[in-house]
Amino acid sequence: MGKNNAAVFLNTLLWGFILWLFGYVLGMLLFAVVPKETIGWYILPLGVSFTLWVLFKKIKRESFGCYIGLGVIWTIIGIILDYIFIVMLLKATDYYKLDVYVYYALALLLPIVVGWYQLKTAKEIE
Repeated sequence: MGKNNAAVFLNTLLWGFILWLFGYVLGMLLFAVVPKETIGWYILPLGVSFTLWVLFKKIKRESFGCYIGLGVIWTIIGIILDYIFIVMLLKATDYYKLDVYVYYALALLLPIVVGWYQLKTAKEIE
């Protein structure tokens, strides 16, 4: 892995962790004020907004394949950290519901859609 590839990979991991942590902290804060069954639906619009901001302002990739990889890695990060810090640590055996599956789907799809849009727009400008 070249120096630039390593930096891109570390950037991918860092932002994947930050995005996951954003939702995790929001979940902890909301736990005291909303029913636990609806926490994910409260987090979702905020998480999508923050993710879109990150994708448009902080992420620059040169190929569409990189955006696909970004989505795959962010999804894997979310699945693994959710399992460790929510299912195992908090013993949340009923964690996996529709809101969580929507979150995983968006973690995969948002980078792909934004990447396609950004690369398409960049080509039109040239």
